[in-house]
Parts: sequence; C-alpha cells; structure tokens
Amino acid sequence: VLKPASDAAYIATKFMELLEEVGLPDGVVNLVTGPGPIIGDYLVKHPKTRFISFTGSKDVGLGIVEEAGKHREGQIWIKRVVAEMGGKNAIIVEDDANINSAIEGCYASAFGFQGQKCSALSRLLLHEKIYDEFLNKFVEKTKNTKIGPTKYYENYLGPVINETAFKKVLTYIEIGKKDGKILAGGEPDENKDGYFIKPTIIELNNANSRVFREEIFGPVVAILKYKNFEEAVKLFNDTEYGLTGSIYTKDREKINIAKKELHCGNLYINRKCTGAMVGAHPFGGFNMSGTDSKTGSPDHLLLFLQAKAIGEYLGN
Repeated sequence: VLKPASDAAYIATKFMELLEEVGLPDGVVNLVTGPGPIIGDYLVKHPKTRFISFTGSKDVGLGIVEEAGKHREGQIWIKRVVAEMGGKNAIIVEDDANINSAIEGCYASAFGFQGQKCSALSRLLLHEKIYDEFLNKFVEKTKNTKIGPTKYYENYLGPVINETAFKKVLTYIEIGKKDGKILAGGEPDENKDGYFIKPTIIELNNANSRVFREEIFGPVVAILKYKNFEEAVKLFNDTEYGLTGSIYTKDREKINIAKKELHCGNLYINRKCTGAMVGAHPFGGFNMSGTDSKTGSPDHLLLFLQAKAIGEYLGN
C-alpha cells in the first residue's frame, strides 16, 4: 500500500502510471489517498499490516513507532517500522575552503525546493576568517533569487506547500528577528499570488535560538560564526537530529576527523548536503532523524521481504 502525503497526491498518481507502464502486475502496489490522521492511522493500526516505511515529521514518526508496538486482536506478528524523519542539518565552511564553491553548495542546500527537504541546510557555520567575505557574497546571491511558479524555468524559488507551512515559517522568522539579525528575506513576497516566502538568512550570536535548534522546513538558514575547527564540530553535533551535513575544506586531516566525528547519516565533503542519488549514496539518518535504514540501497529493499533460511540434508 502506497499512502502519499495529502498535499502531494498527484505526483503519486503519476508514479503509479509509470509502474503500470513498465508492466508491474496489478495489485503489487496499491495507491490509497486521504488525510494522514484518518487513512495513515488506520493503516498503521490494522492487524494485517506487517511493515511500515514512513517518511515525514519527527512527531508523526514517533507516534507511528509507538502505535506499531501495540498488539491488536488478530495480529500474529511484530510490526516492523522504518522511519525517515526530520533534520537540522549543518554545513561547516573552513577558512581554507573554496569560497565560491561553498556559496553555491550552501545556496542550493538551503533554498532548493524552498528548503522543504529533510536534508536541507538549516545551520550554516562559518569560520571567523572568511565570515565577512562569505556572508557578503551569500547575501547578495540570496537577494537576487528569482521567485515565482517553478513551472517557469527562470524561477528558482517557488511557494511553500500550504498555508500551515507558510504561517509556521513566518513564525520562525519572527523568532529570528528577536534572537538575531535578518540579512536577507525575512518576509513573504507580497507581489506573488501564493505562499511565497523570500529566501531568508538570519545571523545569530549563539546556538540557543529555536531558529538554530528546531526544524523549520522552509527557505530559512541560520548562521553562526566560529573560531576553530573543534568549536565547529561541537556546534555541528549540538542537535537532536542526525541526518545530513557537509564540510568545505582542503585540509585532509580535518576531513578525516569530520568523517569520524560529525554525527550524521549522510556526510558530504566539499559539496552540498542534499541530493543523495539512489544506488550511489544511500540515504538515512539516526537520532531523531530516523532509523538509519539507508533508502536507495539494495539492503533497504530487503526490509520489505521476510527472510527465510533453508537447509537440506543431501546425504544418504
């Protein structure tokens, strides 16, 4: 059973058309649409449900794990759950980094798909030696973002998914105004018909702001300055999530330390923190980001099966 998000049902129907086109037999995948609290809840609690693969928010994911652990009448198996939930992803830019390359990567990570990706950049950590140079260029690029319906190729930033998301993002922006300084964006695009929010950069003085700690799921990135690599690693790991992250540096020793110490399921070196490709870079995080099951890998597909080991004696 495939149950898409209520706001993204149409793309799921197109996916089903592709499955039919390639010859998948009827009944192998069955599309069911409807509100999550009704349809999703029913599917999770049903005694014939054996395995649940979920992508969504932390709160909903934890609720699914809790419900799946309850035994119901007629249920003869333990329900297994794979959950891919939220993120509060960070990118570290060291003082020896290629600044222009880092700006391109951070921009795409923060504002691609309006920041509506669990892998999106939300916390940008800049070394104090390159802070001003990077920030000036990054702010200028962000302010020049073309906003509008993304069916037109020239527009980079489209609207957020619905009114609820629109209000949520603006609430966090208001928090950012109190806790820091808005360097770009910070408001809706009043010239557009829809839930358009200008790409927003918020400069913070410390890591205690909710803008730095909670998932926003919109075109908002919080920036902090750091003095040394040890401080950057500490800030990177100062989150309940553990999904994606990136570091820009030419220092191989720091890269090796990052591989061991940066606590995230998908780490990228000198590139953006989004865009894991199926079959090339399996995707998934740990902590409150999920069960680290690594979608996009052959191992993940095995989770949808029941393993059986068979032995046969071939002697006389």
